[in-house]
Amino acid sequence: MATESGTRPHKAGAFDIRLIIALLIGVYGVILTIMGAAFTSDAEIQKAAGVNINLWAGIGMLVVAALFIIWAKVRPLVVPASTETEDTAPAAGE
Repeated sequence: MATESGTRPHKAGAFDIRLIIALLIGVYGVILTIMGAAFTSDAEIQKAAGVNINLWAGIGMLVVAALFIIWAKVRPLVVPASTETEDTAPAAGE
């Protein structure tokens, strides 16, 4: 099964937008979780109706980031082998 190296389909890998989104949400999630767990005072919690919102929002963001990563690993994007169609293929005389 010999194929040309440029015509094989391959996975998007690190360029998958889902992984980029997961990274951004994950970074914010880590920051919020740390802020909520270590740097939130009782007065700030009372201002938020008794809920440590930074901690819960951070945990929620980490869960969403994990779901994006799982989604990208379970259903990877496959880049087509050739992106030319009949409309974009060069003319026979060229």
